[in-house]
Amino acid sequence: MPGGPPQRPNTPPGGVRRPGGPGGPVPPPGGRPPAGGPGGPRRPGGPGPERRPGEEPTDLLPPVHQSTPREPELLTHREDEVELEPFYEDDEYDYELTEEEARAVRRKKIWRRVRRTSYITLGLMLLAPVVAFAIAYQVVEVPNPDEVANDQAKTITILYADGSEMAKITPKGENRTMVKYEDLPDSIKKAVFAAEDPTFETNVGFDMRAIARAAWYQATGRDSGGSGLTQQYVKKATDKDAGTLTRKFNEMVAAYKMSKQQDKDDILTAYLNTIYFGRGAYGIKTAAKAYFDIDDLKQVTPSQAALLAGMIQNPGRSEEPAYTQERWEYVMGQLLRFNWIDQAYKDAEQFPAMAPLQEESDLSPTRFHIKQQVLREMEKMEWGMEKAQTLGVTVHTTIDPKMQQAAEDAVAEVMQGQREELRTSMSAIDPATGAVKAYWGGNTTGLDYQTGTLQEPGSSFKPFDFVAALKEGQGAGEVYDGSSPREFPGRGKDNPVRNSPGVACAVPKQCSVREAMVKSVNTVFFDMAIKLGTGKVAQAAFDAGIPPVVEVNGEQKKLLVSETEGAPDGNISIGGGQTLVRPFDITSAYATFAARGVYHEPFFIAKITDGSGAAVATHIDNTRSAFDPDPKKSQDIADNVTDVLKAIPTSSKIPCADRECAGKTGTHELHGTVKNAKAWMAGYTPTLAAAVWLGTDSGNQPLLTPTGGDIYGSGVPGQIWKRFMDRALAGTPAEKFPKPNPIGRLDPPKPTTTAPPTTTTDKQDEDRDRDRNNTTTTQAPPTTTTQAPPTRPTRPCGIVGCPSTTSTTDEPDPEPNRNGAPPVGG
Repeated sequence: MPGGPPQRPNTPPGGVRRPGGPGGPVPPPGGRPPAGGPGGPRRPGGPGPERRPGEEPTDLLPPVHQSTPREPELLTHREDEVELEPFYEDDEYDYELTEEEARAVRRKKIWRRVRRTSYITLGLMLLAPVVAFAIAYQVVEVPNPDEVANDQAKTITILYADGSEMAKITPKGENRTMVKYEDLPDSIKKAVFAAEDPTFETNVGFDMRAIARAAWYQATGRDSGGSGLTQQYVKKATDKDAGTLTRKFNEMVAAYKMSKQQDKDDILTAYLNTIYFGRGAYGIKTAAKAYFDIDDLKQVTPSQAALLAGMIQNPGRSEEPAYTQERWEYVMGQLLRFNWIDQAYKDAEQFPAMAPLQEESDLSPTRFHIKQQVLREMEKMEWGMEKAQTLGVTVHTTIDPKMQQAAEDAVAEVMQGQREELRTSMSAIDPATGAVKAYWGGNTTGLDYQTGTLQEPGSSFKPFDFVAALKEGQGAGEVYDGSSPREFPGRGKDNPVRNSPGVACAVPKQCSVREAMVKSVNTVFFDMAIKLGTGKVAQAAFDAGIPPVVEVNGEQKKLLVSETEGAPDGNISIGGGQTLVRPFDITSAYATFAARGVYHEPFFIAKITDGSGAAVATHIDNTRSAFDPDPKKSQDIADNVTDVLKAIPTSSKIPCADRECAGKTGTHELHGTVKNAKAWMAGYTPTLAAAVWLGTDSGNQPLLTPTGGDIYGSGVPGQIWKRFMDRALAGTPAEKFPKPNPIGRLDPPKPTTTAPPTTTTDKQDEDRDRDRNNTTTTQAPPTTTTQAPPTRPTRPCGIVGCPSTTSTTDEPDPEPNRNGAPPVGG
């Protein structure tokens, strides 16, 4: 065509633009409009077939005449842009988000950070223990057995309250006898494995399953060691037993290191040469001698080895029969479980007989029991023999040497010439603190008659009836029917409650609590306990200081409950039947009266010091308001009790010299007789409380004077108590009891009738608790019924007290006395 090709109208400067560029797209061949219509390429999702740019033919366009040079075109082509999901970084967004989208974004960011933190934390958790273990492995030291043995041989010094020396506990040279591995019989090795670490021969120094099991036991409130034998050796050798994760970790590392550096044979030998077995014995050779009087270890039987291994867990309880039996049975069971003994041997074996305890002490037998109490308290303070001898501590006790001597002299003087079967014990406590000032558990190193026996307290328990009444607002002037005999619901007509012979209120039908306490009228207190509820009497005793549960000879005993562990029967009112207490706890309870309603837990140790004199353990006072959460109300109750009890020492002809004192005597009758099997005197001044018990080992023998007279509370026990109190308090200020804030009526209303005179006027000045001067025997009055009492099983009485009898009535019957009368708390 002349003049060149025609110029396309409306062509923008610079030539034709490609799709997406300024000026819009280039029309396809044939003049067809671009897909999607004018204005640009078709958008995804628009009408028409999907465009495939790479498959379309390329059109050659005619040259364009333009005023400016054309830029060279790229040799590539662009595909249609694809919409991508926007990526949001921090708070920069390409468009404004809806509220829901913003929440989703925030959730994604939070979870992303949580994931990253979790990954880091998990990595540290996996890596940190490894690093810590590696570092600790280089730092910890494996203990040397010879050095450990030398550190265990330090002396323990026990002091009186004034700082003078009471005793020394010095390990002897033979306690350091070291044995070789070849001297250990297989019976001992297997028993120790069974008791302490069954996987010892294969583990790496510790057992992770045992540790996990111990952690579970602790989490569920149960006890478990969890430490393997090697760990135990490390703990004992390093004297580090704090219950911390750091200590446990270091112990595991040291045990592992020891297992890597030493043979298992050497570790076991070191362990058995240094571990404490109780009875003052360090090392297996000394333990075999102490427990079974055996010098050659190869003579130790598997049964004996089981007992020795069982005592490793708690060697301080070696003299508790129930505990040693339990541990022996456990180890024997473990030996059978791991096939180290067979069933026939286990069935044939009985608990091995232990040799008598050979205590080397510079203390007299009477003060031996003080030492034992001190050692028990050290265990409670987590300062057992092993730990104490490693440091060589000094134990400062609360025992006053003057008062202790007064107690020993009083017992010796009054008991001189008495019958051989009689046994006695006493203790004295400072009511202001709970400190035990004197303790006399017996004159031999055998049974401790203060804390090792359970006894019926008789009428010494009647003050707790009064406490229960005072808590209900009934005072000393409250009037009850003191007639005798009296029938009570559930007991039957053939089983009435009787007063002691010769005991009667001025007006029996209108007997005040004050008169009943001084004369020890059984029917009044039985009636009182039944009306108030026997459970309230038991609670009053618990409040005063009688423990609900005590440990006697290694056995746990629940006190002041019925045979079904419910509320006690009516005999609790007069301290008979199933009412059993330790003599020491009666002293503690009466100290609460002296402290005006404040209970302080008794204690023997004031503090423990190391070689430099620094205190490593100090007594912590466990105190509380006894009878009411309000200290003032508790004080009022105690003062009202004291106001009544302070007349009894004088009426019993055992008054304190030149000072006020209060107290209560008591007796418990011998089953089926009118004789007494137990006798008591418990009392106090504002500054000192003491109680004396008298009985026999069998519990079924009558208490008789050398001439055959009956012994009552004001007799031998009362005389011991009076002599002790007068001498112990000599030279101290004579303090008086405070005047009580009355609860209810202090005195009874005037009687409306006149009582007939009693027929035994010679007993009016004596304690109506059947306490006389041990010169006459009183016979029971004839019964008023002809019906025979129900038959009850008879069981022997022992040192832990007479067993209760059974009954088919609604109210459990007491032990029968005098044709069905209850035991008299005299």
